[in-house]
Amino acid sequence: MARIAFILLTHKDPQGVIDQARRLTATGDFVSIHFDKRAPKAMFQQIRDALGDHPGVTFAARRVKCGWGEWSLVAATLEALRAAEAAFPQATHFYMLSGDCMPIKSAEFAHGFLDAEDCDYIESFDFFESDWIKTGIKKERLIYRHWFNERTHKWLFYTSLELQQKFGLARPVPRDLQVMIGSQWWCLRRQTVEAVLELISQRPEIPRFFATTWIPDETFFQTLVSHVVPRKQIRTRTLTFLIFSDYGMPVTFYNDHYDLLLRQDYLFARKISPEALDLRARLGALWQAEGHAFSIAAEGRRLFSFLTGRGRIGRRFAPRFWETDSSLGAERVVQIVVAKKWHIAKRLTAAIRAATEVPAVDYVFNEQDAHLPDMGGVATSVGKRERHRRALVKLMFEQFSSDRLVFCVDPSALSLITDFNADRAETRILFVDTRFDDDYVRGHMGRVGLISPGAPADIVDRLLPVVRSDLEHEADRLKEAGFRHLVTISETAGTDRNAAALAAFLGVSPDQARHLAETPHLFAD
Repeated sequence: MARIAFILLTHKDPQGVIDQARRLTATGDFVSIHFDKRAPKAMFQQIRDALGDHPGVTFAARRVKCGWGEWSLVAATLEALRAAEAAFPQATHFYMLSGDCMPIKSAEFAHGFLDAEDCDYIESFDFFESDWIKTGIKKERLIYRHWFNERTHKWLFYTSLELQQKFGLARPVPRDLQVMIGSQWWCLRRQTVEAVLELISQRPEIPRFFATTWIPDETFFQTLVSHVVPRKQIRTRTLTFLIFSDYGMPVTFYNDHYDLLLRQDYLFARKISPEALDLRARLGALWQAEGHAFSIAAEGRRLFSFLTGRGRIGRRFAPRFWETDSSLGAERVVQIVVAKKWHIAKRLTAAIRAATEVPAVDYVFNEQDAHLPDMGGVATSVGKRERHRRALVKLMFEQFSSDRLVFCVDPSALSLITDFNADRAETRILFVDTRFDDDYVRGHMGRVGLISPGAPADIVDRLLPVVRSDLEHEADRLKEAGFRHLVTISETAGTDRNAAALAAFLGVSPDQARHLAETPHLFAD
């Protein structure tokens, strides 16, 4: 059976560290503690006095003063890892934790999970090819030396970088290493840990190189594990559930997050608020529970994004400076079908293609296959279409040899619609107003990842009114946006009113518009 040696990096709350160590070792596992040397000596002494003679606890031989983004975090991890590897020969896995982490599964479940597959769990993406780094410097993290902390000595950090760039002091990556990147939170098998420690012992140039890189805790273990372990034995994921806000800060969990945390496909979570005493007590008891069944879902990040994003209206599709003069042309007519129920909009565009001369495509900014003509590289991905939306629409006008064009947009993309409406081309909008019954809302939550197929019924029922309100809010925002050429069709409006709206939107004859309004099963779910 799996037995875990937890590598616990902490810097505060000594009583919390003591409690966590006792809790984790109560199930036959082990803990190796590194307590930041920047913390008061009395705090560390309190931990030593409480746990010094505990057979399942060991301490890093050397305490390091840790700083975010510095090699010191890796050095501290290595100190605790070496201590654990030597002190606990029975340990089969080594799991990286912080003092803010808590279990969200039982030890029984965690041991069974690790026994089920012989592999390592560590995020490991190609440093240069992946888009893991979203902002800030990238290759400069590696090829230049960093002696100063960007957060505490910003001027020195960037002056040093600029001088190295100016004098051509870039350096190569150590031979035969493919640099990888990922989260610092990992779980590794004993043989992997032994191989990594042996590698850096035999090749001291490797830790020397990473010691002057920036944020090496995101590259050091990720690179070395990929170097010593066959790729098929690595699961590129972390077993610790964490969410980052829009501002790059880790989200903190509180007492009312208990049910949400237990449903996530992870073993631990961070960060748990130190004030969430009830949550901490319940999760602590959970670790020692037996026979507990877990209903696993994967909606955590999407649900957080959805709930925090409600009511926040931003210009995601604001015009870029190079597009200010790139009008679609005053002689052209952009005709946008706005519908939450995509299948209804697609039935309508199919009918338009069959019954009129107006070119009509589907959700070009959401789906790869949207009845587009062959337009080359600009349409290779949905993301690329979104970034170059005006170029895409311009090219569609040209490919269809038409001055009119119909395409579909989800009502959540109001700012995209607003952007096109601001163009010199005439923009007409057809809103497909639909009702959202419980079955549709449940299906919508599943499609966007807010719930999983096995989500508890009470959670789904609590979300139903929230999500329905959000869908209705999207419609209200569209209606209240003040668009000049906005018409609406709906199931309850009747054929005559829908035909009149379609005639105004498409500029077709009344007979053609009526034919479209009578499309069989147009509004059927």
